[in-house]
Amino acid sequence: MRTRDGRPCDYYYEDFNRGADIQECRAERDPRSAAWSPDLCARCPVPEILRANGSPWLELGVRFRKLPLLGPKVSVSAFCSRHGIPIADPYAGCPKDFEDLPEF
Repeated sequence: MRTRDGRPCDYYYEDFNRGADIQECRAERDPRSAAWSPDLCARCPVPEILRANGSPWLELGVRFRKLPLLGPKVSVSAFCSRHGIPIADPYAGCPKDFEDLPEF
């Protein structure tokens, strides 16, 4: 579904049919995360990560923070469910997935 700023995101959901007023982020959240609001989608890197990395084993966790002078911030953590390791660069993906690729 497309976010309010027009980018496609697998974790964003909205429903305004028949009087419903539902907007939510369905990404896994850190327990210490602040409340989500639709304006945070404009600052969220998840749509770019999903576009850059199409791994079916990529799991993303999101943390929303409201910093006093800097405003809201979105942090993303990545995990490979196939190998059970955290991913340092979610844009590039799991380094062990590259080892499993056949050579040309």
